[in-house]
Amino acid sequence: MARMRVSAAAAAALFVAVVVASPLLASSQQPAMAPAAAAAPTNNSRLEKAYVALQALKRAITDDPKNLTHSWCGPEVCGYFGVYCAAAPDDPCARTVAGVDLNHGDLAGTLPEELGLLTDLAVFHLNSNRFCGSLPDSLRNLHRLHEIDVSNNHLSGSFPSQLLCLPDLKYVDLRFNNLCGEVPAAIFEKKIDALFINNNNFDFKLTESFSNSTASVIVLANLPKLGGCLPSSIGDMAETLNELVLLNSGISSCIPPEIGKLDKLTVLDLSFNDFAGALPETIGHMRALEQLNVAHNGLAGEIPDSICALPHLKNFTYSHNFFCGEPHRCLEVPHVDDRQNCIAGRPDQRSGEECIAFLHRPPVHCDAHGCIAPLSPPPPPPPVHYAPPPPLCS
Repeated sequence: MARMRVSAAAAAALFVAVVVASPLLASSQQPAMAPAAAAAPTNNSRLEKAYVALQALKRAITDDPKNLTHSWCGPEVCGYFGVYCAAAPDDPCARTVAGVDLNHGDLAGTLPEELGLLTDLAVFHLNSNRFCGSLPDSLRNLHRLHEIDVSNNHLSGSFPSQLLCLPDLKYVDLRFNNLCGEVPAAIFEKKIDALFINNNNFDFKLTESFSNSTASVIVLANLPKLGGCLPSSIGDMAETLNELVLLNSGISSCIPPEIGKLDKLTVLDLSFNDFAGALPETIGHMRALEQLNVAHNGLAGEIPDSICALPHLKNFTYSHNFFCGEPHRCLEVPHVDDRQNCIAGRPDQRSGEECIAFLHRPPVHCDAHGCIAPLSPPPPPPPVHYAPPPPLCS
């Protein structure tokens, strides 16, 4: 996916910005060439601690099919493959470990508590490996950490709340693991730039605190236990949000009209949920929007003309809903999918019986928070008054 390639490029750029003195992050697909080694002075306590941490990690690795840690011998840790050193931020005369990148290494093992000794680490990349267990609690000591990417592993346990303690953290990628339980609302309060927690087993609900996030990219996809409602306060994210992906996350909600305030958003994916009601006309105010996907929901009514008139819209998918009309302009969007709706004259639509049955459903009402309001029970029947019987004749 293009979004993933952009994220990788952004990650490399951030590493260069944070670790100015280090070489560019080498792709882990390249031959195992170690960065230029620098002798570790015996009085450099930072590198001595890094040696302890990295040797503990090497011992915790149970399978290294690409032999990535073959060079991890001796105290000169700046010569280890995947380890990048730079001048310490608080002491330009001291070398320190600023980055670890073992992406796509197919490494198996666990992550030891000694990793907390890497207190100057800015970038920690371990994606596409086979690490299991939980993230060590000692990661709370990595106060200079900007990026953590442990996606596509076999990690388990609860959300790593120790990440909430890291003041400089900007990029969090935990996707494609076996993490479970609550996601703390505080993660949406942190000043991070990107949050990827999709394809886990988290069990939580969207609340108003979601709208406090300053992230530019939020991906909560394939979290079927997520649930909750898309809050009407979502418009508060307008200054920073560029991509929002909530597909297949068990959300039962209306799409609040305030979503139209997200005028910097380029990607919006709400597909495979239980969104109901109409598609807000205010989406036509989202002038930067390029991709819009609301497929596989319970949306109805007509597609607003203003949406299809968006100047940058390239992909508009609204299949498998119950829309009954679309402006001709929508068919001029470069990639459009309107299948399995109730649009007369268009191919591959729902059967007449399905559409009629949908029309006979009670109308959807949403409360002030964007949640679908429960149907009110029918009023009780009026009381029946019976006239008293006539008096008996004497």
